[in-house]
Amino acid sequence: MSKRQEMREKRQKQQQTQRIVIGSIVLLGALLVALAFILPSLNTQASVPFEPKSRPQANFNAMGDPNAPITITEYSDYKCSHCGDFTLETEPELVKEYIETGKVYFIYRSMADWITPESLVAIEASYCAGDENKFWEFHDIVFLNQATTFNNAQMTRWANELGLDPDSFNACLSSGKYNELAKQDGIDGAALGVEGTPTFFITYTLNGEEKQVVLPGAYPIDGFQKEINTILTELGQ
Repeated sequence: MSKRQEMREKRQKQQQTQRIVIGSIVLLGALLVALAFILPSLNTQASVPFEPKSRPQANFNAMGDPNAPITITEYSDYKCSHCGDFTLETEPELVKEYIETGKVYFIYRSMADWITPESLVAIEASYCAGDENKFWEFHDIVFLNQATTFNNAQMTRWANELGLDPDSFNACLSSGKYNELAKQDGIDGAALGVEGTPTFFITYTLNGEEKQVVLPGAYPIDGFQKEINTILTELGQ
């Protein structure tokens, strides 16, 4: 075999090796892209046992009498542990003492993707659940499972656990129906000066003038009692 022929065969082998390497890289890249789409849909986890809580006059993301003398608006994040503490420990007492008795109207709003984009997925799903008047049930099941990865598949699983209509819920979530509303929550919260979650805005009207008290943080029930009772005294109630 001539030297020229040897060099030609050597180049051919090198080119063949390069084609194999490039092909392998392309195939690996395609597999990684496919996994990026497939894995989130498989990543659903078992839920913490859930018992629905009673919410007086539940209406989408609000509860209580809209004509109550005091309105409390919470700005929260589903991945915020302090928000979870408030929801599971303090909120039930607040409901019993002030919301059920018609003294407080309570509104839940989210800071959108304040902590992580997963938070935005969860609030959109909650609003979709609100279409079937199950906002608060969804809100509770999310907070009970904060350590879970939030994605569309997990939201669908929880919707099924709550007995929501699967077609309506999935259509709502996949269409991004409440994406703008969820993002507006965060914009409004930032405009009000929210610097951490949860933050509570307590508003009331005295002598025709709207007044506001801000509680930044997961206050225990006695913190709310102090502020609410002071306001009720001011209002002569």
